[in-house]
Parts: sequence; structure tokens; C-alpha cells
Amino acid sequence: MQEYYYELVVKPEENLDFFSSLLLEVTSSAIEEKEGSIIVRSEDELDDIAWIVKEAAKKLDIKVDISFEKKENEDWINKYKSSIKPVKISSFYIRPEWIDEEKDFTNIIINPALAFGSGHHESTSSCIELIDRYVKENQTVLDVGTGSGILAICAAKKGAKVDICDTDELAVESAKENFQLNSVKYENAWVGSANNATKSYDIVIANIIADIIIMINRDLKKAVNESGYLILSGIIDKYFDKVKDKFSDFELVEHIEKGEWHTLMLQKRE
Repeated sequence: MQEYYYELVVKPEENLDFFSSLLLEVTSSAIEEKEGSIIVRSEDELDDIAWIVKEAAKKLDIKVDISFEKKENEDWINKYKSSIKPVKISSFYIRPEWIDEEKDFTNIIINPALAFGSGHHESTSSCIELIDRYVKENQTVLDVGTGSGILAICAAKKGAKVDICDTDELAVESAKENFQLNSVKYENAWVGSANNATKSYDIVIANIIADIIIMINRDLKKAVNESGYLILSGIIDKYFDKVKDKFSDFELVEHIEKGEWHTLMLQKRE
């Protein structure tokens, strides 16, 4: 063990999930989400990682506070593990594999250091609530921008037949590993988006950046079968009206608001 390690703290003004995904794509170091910040710890210097974050923030026009610190080394992996808390969402219990299961819940294992989503974020938890209420056995579900696969895994645990996709190849591989970890199966998986779907679905889920939801709205709508549903999330206050207007041809079934985050349950009009 080296005498020192480096800690990079990234605190974006918005789109925390995007920066978490970006960091997981560009580094294999341990990553922790805490109080609206993303903490990266490594025995290697993290200047290059910070530069990538700054460049992404410029392109997205998002303010991001970045800080560095050199610290004396310690057993921070176990310290990190002890800081991760499981979360109960509806009938689901989301936990890392080192925490015991809850017998009265449907257990979902997601190891946060390796995943793009662990259930703690408002948009993720809202989607899980909707999945628990609306997904039925043998329904077909497409999870667009699957990340860790947590939403698709929840749907599979409800007995649905799920497909997953993400534009990030690492995300797709992470999701596949998490499906195996949770002893559930996906039907199809691909690197790409909803436009690569070869069929329509009972429910399409897109917990991604609002700009992307707007950009691919036609592909999302096309992927929904007659009277099917769309779950849209990752939408902050300033984009809510834009997204809602873009999907005005769908009926609003339910709207969940947590802090600045909005999640919409929409149904295709016959």
C-alpha cells in the first residue's frame, strides 16, 4: 500500500447521473456518490480525470465544482463500504452484496462502486416506484440508457421480459453482470438506443438526461406498442415543461416530483 492516495471531488450543479456515468467510463478507481458530489479515490494522480470532467461540463454548459486532496493512505475501501447504505423503495430492497438481504422485500444487489445507478438518486427511486406499480408478469419492457441495469432488473424481478440498451458499451457490460448477480435474465441487449429496437414494448423506460429524451422522442414513442406506457425520468425543473410538451400526444398517467427531479408515467393514446 502506498503512503498516500488522491481524492477528487466533483460536484455538478445538475445531471449528477451523467457525471457519475462519465467518471465510471474513464476510470476504474473507486467512486462514491455523497450529498450531491462524486468522490473518486485512487493511488494514482487524477489530473487527467479532472480535465475530462471540466471539458464535459463546458460542452454541456453546466457549472461543476472540482477539488483535489492528497491524503494519507488508509483502508478506505472498507471505510467506503461501511458508508454505503441499502435503500427500501416500494417492495424492493436495493443493497450491495456485502449487506444481508431483507426477507420481506424483493432484493436487488447493486454494488455502487461498480455501477451507474444504485437506487439512491431521486430519479432512479421514482422509476422503481412506477415499475413496482405498473409492470406485470410477462409484459415486455425496454430500458433505454440502462446504466447499471437496476431498472430493468426490477422489471425482470416482477416477471417482465426485458431488453436493455445503452450508448455506452461499458454500461451494457455492467448491466449484464448485474443481471447475472441477481439471478435474472434479459432477452436482448445492445449498444445503442431506442432506434435500434426491432419491436414495440408494453413499457419503455428512459431515465436519462432531459435533452436526450427530447432528442430521441420519436424513437421512444415508436418503441411503445398500442396503449403502452413510457416512463421518463432524469428531468430537472427547467426541462419539465419542454419534455411534457414534446410528449403531449401521450396521456399523463402519473407525475412524481422529488426535489428538482421529475418522473413521468405516460400512456400512448389509442
